[in-house]
Amino acid sequence: MPAAAAVQSAGKHRIARKTTFVSIALNAVLMTLQIVIGVFAHSQALVADGVHSLADLISDFVVLIANRHSGAKPDADHNYGHSRYETVASLFLGALLISVGVGMLWRAGTRLADLQNIPAVHMSALAVAVLVLVSKESLFRYMLREAQRARSAMLIANAWHARSDAASSLVVAIGIVGSLAGVRLLDPIAAAIVGFMVARMGWMFGWDALQDLSDRALDDATTANMRALLLSTPGVRDVHEVRTRKMGDFALLDAHILVDPLISVSEGHYIAESARLRVLTDSRVLDALIHVDPENDAVAHPPVDLPTRERVTAEVNAALAPHGMKAAAVNIHYLSAGLDVEVVLPDTPSRAPERDVQRPGRIDLAALKARLGARRLDVLQELGTSSAGTAPAIEPKTSTAVDYTKATEPHSAT
Repeated sequence: MPAAAAVQSAGKHRIARKTTFVSIALNAVLMTLQIVIGVFAHSQALVADGVHSLADLISDFVVLIANRHSGAKPDADHNYGHSRYETVASLFLGALLISVGVGMLWRAGTRLADLQNIPAVHMSALAVAVLVLVSKESLFRYMLREAQRARSAMLIANAWHARSDAASSLVVAIGIVGSLAGVRLLDPIAAAIVGFMVARMGWMFGWDALQDLSDRALDDATTANMRALLLSTPGVRDVHEVRTRKMGDFALLDAHILVDPLISVSEGHYIAESARLRVLTDSRVLDALIHVDPENDAVAHPPVDLPTRERVTAEVNAALAPHGMKAAAVNIHYLSAGLDVEVVLPDTPSRAPERDVQRPGRIDLAALKARLGARRLDVLQELGTSSAGTAPAIEPKTSTAVDYTKATEPHSAT
């Protein structure tokens, strides 16, 4: 995990523990008041809201467990870490809320089916409902502020869960007021509305979590920002096949970058690593996999029947062997237009004074090019090592047939 992501994760877990413990303490007190007073005051709506608070209490413990395990480091079974524990927790919370909401709707429906036996509601129910409303709204504002500071989707979801509690408490209070005014059916109606709100919130949480577990991509604007970071890397000519997926509150990114097809493998790797480090500066990115392309492989691919490096090297050295030479290096470029081969010859005695020149004869590069099926065949020759011990320079040979009786001069042949 990148250092920035690790710091962010540690801060998020610390905030999650603090806010969740506050929520647990408050929900435990409110749940007790709602259920006890609701039963005493004959308010089904208040009891339903108390069951809702019980569900909140359970969800808080789920958040604590998920928060603890999601911060674990990658291991042999979870190579990308455990951030999706939070997503699984959100899915569980969604299922829990749907179950609680459906239960509330069922209970309210049975009460509405028997309107004659709805008892009068006591005034104490209204006092508790107002107290719960104020408490839940204050809890929501506190949790949302902390969740946004930590940039945690799970904590934001839990905060809005608290806001749904406040909304349901408002409905309960209105229902109790109506029941106290003589319209007794308003209390079970309020309970049914609370049940619907809880079930709807559970569906939203569960659906979002299910989409993330199904590798849903990031939104277009975020993906465009990451693409721009890759394109800003020196050496990157273009970017294609950018793919993202959620990993808890972080994201994983895969991308193909286009570089100069004639550079070395090490330079291509350096550019790719530079691009990867640049995109990791976005705190949302947990890790990135960068693939290097010499051409856009979404639209162009090299022919499948091109010779392997082993065959190319063998053919080149076979052509050079009769003249007592062996290639110092063979550079091969597999491109959609065909095969390009660059042969580097070692510095030879032909560079010595004329009396020391060896005349190996002519090398037919045109025939070698035909055997390889190459589009282009270039020959370079080392100039030798300087007295200071520097690396040998390279002299181009542009010919298709080289006469080594004059190895210090370029030659041309048709």
